[in-house]
Amino acid sequence: MPPVRPEPMQQPRAQSVRHRVRWVASPPPGAWPPRREAVAERYSGPPSYPVPPRWGFPNLAWRRPTAVPGTASGEVTPGERLRVITRSLLPVLWTFAALALAAAAAEIWRYVLLVQSRDSALSTSVVTVSDSFVITTGLLTTILSLLPSGLTVWWLLVARYAAADVSGELPPRRQWQVLTFVLVPVVNLILVLPIVAELEHAVLRRTRETRPKPSRLVLMWWGVWVLNWLLLVLVIVWRFRDGVQAMADGVVLVALTDLAAAGLAVVTALLVKRMSGLLSPVAEKRLRLFRVLKVDGAPDPERRERPTSSVR
Repeated sequence: MPPVRPEPMQQPRAQSVRHRVRWVASPPPGAWPPRREAVAERYSGPPSYPVPPRWGFPNLAWRRPTAVPGTASGEVTPGERLRVITRSLLPVLWTFAALALAAAAAEIWRYVLLVQSRDSALSTSVVTVSDSFVITTGLLTTILSLLPSGLTVWWLLVARYAAADVSGELPPRRQWQVLTFVLVPVVNLILVLPIVAELEHAVLRRTRETRPKPSRLVLMWWGVWVLNWLLLVLVIVWRFRDGVQAMADGVVLVALTDLAAAGLAVVTALLVKRMSGLLSPVAEKRLRLFRVLKVDGAPDPERRERPTSSVR
């Protein structure tokens, strides 16, 4: 038998591995000319035109862009309306406070005369002047109390919208709810506090997630508000009692009611001034209107003859 030759062993082929190579060519330094640095140009004055331009600014004083007629900025904003109401409300509140103090002084004078009449006779002229003083101040205080009350409610409604306009959110309560909580007797003794606290919360730019926490000034105003209403109801009930002592006690109650009304007017004025100041911190009286009177040192502009074919 012929010898069996072993088959040669086959070696495995080397797998070709291709590497991804990216060739990047960059110019050598100095191949490109260096960039020139930009030279700042000198100011040669205002631009000149070959002919008078047809556009320009109106010959008016500098003013805020909130009074442009025919645009949305020409509308009266709640903040501007609030400033107008505040300027009218504050003098009315201070005037009513002075009038209420005068009415309280008249009632105190009457009580002093009642005490003196127990031991001696009184002069007819003094009693007549005292009665006239009491009647006049009492009527004026009662009648004029409607004016600050109405202006304060109006200010409250406008201040709510002004605070909502600044924060970019809607008021937390509707208008009829606010009027109900403020004007309905007995209900307004308790529910007027959340209304004022919510207004202060919005004026201070606090978020809706946090609970309104009234300040000391708001709590003081609410306390005087409740005290004023309680004294008023007590005076009305006390009128139905008979007797000399009941009349004397009624004079004291009326004097205390007038003092409470004066205190309420003062605290309301302080509260209105504080919140209005937070909503519009810059008063219009402090703003100065600027106007260009003349320009010194400017070169005369070059004027060219106007072409005959140009249209003005």
